Amino acid sequence: MNKWLKSMLITCISVMFPVNNLLAQEIWEDVTEHLFLNDDENFHQLENLMEDLADLKEHPLPINTATKEQLERFPFLNENLIENILYYIYKYGPMLSEKELLMVKDMDIQTVRYLKPFVTFDIPDKEDFGFSFRNLLKHGKQELSVRLDIPLNTKSGYYPITSDEIMKNPNKRYLGYAFYHHLRYSFRYNDKVYWGLTAEKDAGEPFFSGENKKGYDYYSPYILVRNVGKIKALAMGNYRLNYGYGLVMNTDFNMGKTAALSTLNNRSNGIKKHSSTDEYNYFQGIAGSYYLSNRWTLDVFYSYRKMDGIVNNRFITSIKEDGYHRLPRDFEKKNSFTNQLIGSNIQYNGKYVEAGLTTVYNVFNKVLNPTFRSYNKYYPRGRDFLNVGVNYKLFWKKFTFLGETAFDKKRKIATMNMLRYSPKNSFQLWVMNRFYDTAYQSMYGKPIGEGSMIQNESGFYIGLETNFLRYLKLTTYADFFYFPWKKYQLSKNGISGFDGMAQISYSPRYELNMFIRYRYKNKHKDYTPNNGEKVTLLYIQQKWKYQLNYSPINELMLKTSVDIVHNGYRQQTPSLGILIAQSIGYTFRNFPLKWDVNIAWFQTDDYASRISLYEKGLLYGFSIPSFYGKGERFALNIRYELSKYLIFQAKYGMTHYRDRKTIGSGLEQINGNVKNDLYLQVRLKF
Repeated sequence: MNKWLKSMLITCISVMFPVNNLLAQEIWEDVTEHLFLNDDENFHQLENLMEDLADLKEHPLPINTATKEQLERFPFLNENLIENILYYIYKYGPMLSEKELLMVKDMDIQTVRYLKPFVTFDIPDKEDFGFSFRNLLKHGKQELSVRLDIPLNTKSGYYPITSDEIMKNPNKRYLGYAFYHHLRYSFRYNDKVYWGLTAEKDAGEPFFSGENKKGYDYYSPYILVRNVGKIKALAMGNYRLNYGYGLVMNTDFNMGKTAALSTLNNRSNGIKKHSSTDEYNYFQGIAGSYYLSNRWTLDVFYSYRKMDGIVNNRFITSIKEDGYHRLPRDFEKKNSFTNQLIGSNIQYNGKYVEAGLTTVYNVFNKVLNPTFRSYNKYYPRGRDFLNVGVNYKLFWKKFTFLGETAFDKKRKIATMNMLRYSPKNSFQLWVMNRFYDTAYQSMYGKPIGEGSMIQNESGFYIGLETNFLRYLKLTTYADFFYFPWKKYQLSKNGISGFDGMAQISYSPRYELNMFIRYRYKNKHKDYTPNNGEKVTLLYIQQKWKYQLNYSPINELMLKTSVDIVHNGYRQQTPSLGILIAQSIGYTFRNFPLKWDVNIAWFQTDDYASRISLYEKGLLYGFSIPSFYGKGERFALNIRYELSKYLIFQAKYGMTHYRDRKTIGSGLEQINGNVKNDLYLQVRLKF
């Protein structure tokens, strides 16, 4: 393809599919929203994903020099599309603009829209700054971010009480003030060196006082070196790990069942820095990855952590994961035991075969023995745990077979295997089978499944993603699962269930896209009627969602969404929830100001029919409030760039309820029917 023909094609694409450059600056948040919408039951771990995407958005990847490993960091690119991007650049030379992305085989408008904020199309300089302390100091980039959350209502846990009341019930009042704040310092040199510190104080936690004399309640220091000589990665401080398909090791974000439809087969494995405020899903120590050859890599890691939980008679009866230290009882659980972990991974990356072996051994200084319940009979128990897993991926023509099989020290097995058929990028058919033994024990695994633990589950899954007609995409899956043993809120053995989803997306051009989705799930749960005799009934969940994104002009972005939830036990009266939301975003062309307004109306019968809503939040954070009852929601987000080095962002949120006189319960209760919050953030780049 000569330069003249390439230029003509780019011009034609520009006319047919004009790209909104101002809009693209904020699309990275839509990527997170898209992943959340696909599996809203795992949003409690979205912070790590948001952290990674925010970092990529702040430091876009030069696509013309990108490697396969770097492109695999994007959760919306599958392996076929990655290969097509690399081949296009190899054959036709560097891309000149985002318009040229549509010339890549099998590329669609939505993927271009998602990719645009994270990449640059500049032709790289011939001068490559090598790894040296001089270059670190000269070319490194630093950022300091400070965030403050100010509640404008007083919660019950902050009311003044007498010393006598404190003596009778010391857990009746929070130990600290109501503000939440954190700071982040980060240093980055190209894609080779990262270091930084994240510090956080949750609302209600003491700050330089009482039980906490060290200031912030949580500190996360980290150093990460990447691709320096034979060193693929070297992490010190806090870090995260992800190997295979999550049966042995995964402290990263799990995108759930819909990930199997697109990107599970090219998950970004290995060692990552931990710079988020997630206080549980990380390790502390040292981890390294070394290139043994072009095809082989070896990772080793060690971690020593103090952890929170309840200890009775030298037995750990529960592990505390929320990270809150607001009450005396929280400090009684703080750092009550330790966990040491050592492990390795050896990986082979061939043209037609990929394989890896992961071994993890971890030991507690006390015996883990959760308080016995009939459903947790097979939960992890003991002082030490060993897991060994083999992951594999084979390519043959238009088929991909992948999976992982793992064993624990008692030789219990967990295995997950998939077959993917993809004659072209616009058509993917997945078939998956999983079997997690009832007694399999893994402390740090997190694979695809219906349950929250890797045990007591088997299932068969089939999924399809295809473009049909023009600009239409169908995404659908059906998952049949079975629980051999009891589970929480399920007192019967041998129970099966079904989870299915169908979504049709319409993207005629860059500025307009919409989708409609229906999700159906049935699973048995315990139910206690008025007579008090517990029975097990089929619980049916149905969810509908419609969303429209439209940008009539470059500066304006409109989003309309409608959510409907219908839940209930069979033969019982179901509950219904409805939420209608409208968002408006505007970016001033000649003034460094952007604002977003979100207005929502909701009405649900009860908490079971609650609905979650994604809102634009501050950088490195996200906001997914849930609503139940009757009321309205208003949120205003403002971003102002005082200069290219100083950025200010603020968000105000107000929720008004029409069916109650108090909001929340316990120490979080607010007297009144209106809740107001203010969030502030200042970022300094230098």
